[in-house]
Amino acid sequence: MLLLGIDIGTSSIKVAIVDANTQQTITTAQYPETETSITSLQNGWAEQDPEMWWQHVQQAILKVNASGSYNPKDIAAIGIAYQMHGLVCVDKQQNVLRDSIIWCDSRAVPYGDKAFETIGFEKCLSHLLNSPGNFTASKLAWVKENEPHIFEQIDQVMLPGDFIAMKLTGAVTTTASALSEGIFWDFKNNEISKDIMDYFGFQSSIIPTVKDVFTEHGLLGAEIAQHLSLTKNIPVTYKAGDQPNNALSLNVFEPGEVAATAGTSGVIYGVGDTLSYDKQSRINSFAHVNHTADKTRIGTLLCINGTGIANSFTRKLLAANQSYPQINEAAKQITIGSEGLTVLPFGNGAERIFNNKTIGAHYLNINFNIHTEAHIFRAVQEGIAFSFRYGLDIMKENGITPSVIRAGKANLFLSDVFISAFVNATNVPVELYEVDGSVGAAKGAGIGAKIFANEKEAFADNKPLNLIDPSVHLAYNEEFEGWKKLLLRQL
Repeated sequence: MLLLGIDIGTSSIKVAIVDANTQQTITTAQYPETETSITSLQNGWAEQDPEMWWQHVQQAILKVNASGSYNPKDIAAIGIAYQMHGLVCVDKQQNVLRDSIIWCDSRAVPYGDKAFETIGFEKCLSHLLNSPGNFTASKLAWVKENEPHIFEQIDQVMLPGDFIAMKLTGAVTTTASALSEGIFWDFKNNEISKDIMDYFGFQSSIIPTVKDVFTEHGLLGAEIAQHLSLTKNIPVTYKAGDQPNNALSLNVFEPGEVAATAGTSGVIYGVGDTLSYDKQSRINSFAHVNHTADKTRIGTLLCINGTGIANSFTRKLLAANQSYPQINEAAKQITIGSEGLTVLPFGNGAERIFNNKTIGAHYLNINFNIHTEAHIFRAVQEGIAFSFRYGLDIMKENGITPSVIRAGKANLFLSDVFISAFVNATNVPVELYEVDGSVGAAKGAGIGAKIFANEKEAFADNKPLNLIDPSVHLAYNEEFEGWKKLLLRQL
């Protein structure tokens, strides 16, 4: 019995096939091979075409099928992970009305700030656990005011994973977890927020049917099943945002457990059992995948927009003909601190840790006589690690003090320079695992389809590859303090 996991990333679509009996990954595929672009029509805007995601999902599934390493007819359930906070709008015929305003888009910040003030800081935080900020509800408010001709045609609004599930099955559903990341969910009343809907003037009919994360969200349609060589009526039994799903992939379900990822954006995600929130909404609290009305499981999320994208930008700018392993190796040859060169990696929109300010990226103290490309490569990765430390200090203010952080051996966690800077700047060990989001989505599908009895069974073989402990903490701590002084000047 096989499970199909789909991960709708900003850069590409990844899919995985997992054998439910052995819990082993049979094969994975990515489409496209090159990084997908983000459309930015104005400064601070970020959009992608949902129909492009759908085309790429199909191509990725066909690609993994072409491996010949399994029989597609043996797939029994589908799970979906997706980039969080995006807004997808469709009409009554399920046609996409405009490009998705995605997670790193900053245009809705004023709408969220005004809602925060008008509804009331304390009420928003105690009921929504967040400021509306530039999350999905505020993005929809922007559409309502600036594109009324689009808003009038909206039949349903969705998160990206809800959209892909709709394309697979024709059914439109969502979850409390998804609605919480869009700031539509009232945790105290366990329902769609009347305050948000009333303040922005949204009709309740535009919100899809709310279901549990681990349940049936529709059955694969006959036509698309034939196109993908799958069996019709396969259920979609799991949908979750990429960061809750990354935590699931790392077997992070219970209070005190913490996960991290460093892809396009960077995240530290800790699970708690109280309706906690940061008073300034610099970090955010959402319903974790196993949150229910009877069992509180809140994922506290530190998000930094400018992490992997800063590393990618630098490679494209300075070393487009080199691979990531090559620039990582070059960075290793440079001493800690990059001989005074400092990078603030915040060039991907408004940053929540700075109260939604957009400060841009900065490359500081460049010396034309001593600094090389390799110095910049190292300074970028150290700057990203220091941004994690800055955010973790905010999490500690809110009672999250991890003794170990779990991460997948992927993206920036493939770099020895970054891992060393991360563990030493934060002074927290990191456990590395051989996982990715599409594998997590597949296992989530197995939980939702009751193929696994529970989460524990799904991750029984989830063992760490290795543990990285801090080794030169004091040196990195000194570098961080210098980096922080330069950051505070920009703020």
